[in-house]
Amino acid sequence: MNRPLAAIRIHHAAGNRQRGWLEMDGHVIPVALGRGGILANKREGDGGTPRGTFHPRRLWWRADRHVRPRTFLPVRSIGARDAWCEDPANRHYNQPIRIAADQDGDRLQRDDHLYDFIIEIDHNTRPRVAGRGSAVFLHLARAQFAPTAGCVAMTRSAMLHLLQRLGPRTKIIIE
Repeated sequence: MNRPLAAIRIHHAAGNRQRGWLEMDGHVIPVALGRGGILANKREGDGGTPRGTFHPRRLWWRADRHVRPRTFLPVRSIGARDAWCEDPANRHYNQPIRIAADQDGDRLQRDDHLYDFIIEIDHNTRPRVAGRGSAVFLHLARAQFAPTAGCVAMTRSAMLHLLQRLGPRTKIIIE
């Protein structure tokens, strides 16, 4: 493992705003984007991937399914009670929360594999603005790179390659 990258770039593919490319260190990786494409004015529920420059905060990962990946990021394993608050009226909006089995929320421990690896980014964190978008992650892609709800998704092999080069100061430029 070398040192962390200074920056990665993500942009939409020509003719398809729901698909894109992640460029890092001379490599180009196909990604799925939000169903609304890349949006400069991100809003909760619009399906858009936010345009801007962000930083990774930490890696969340399914320790029950995978060994801990190599990364420069802080790492936290995902438990059964881990979720993300997407309710703009809640004081914990766009933050990780712990919920009981019978509570609603965007659970991080899913039956599918989309959230086996989640790179949390600092979109809408300082300051957090209600309704400006929550739970924007880099995570694993659905079959055929189906669009996300606003995240950036990639294959497992691409994720593991990216994780080896990401650090807390790496700029994630979505344009």
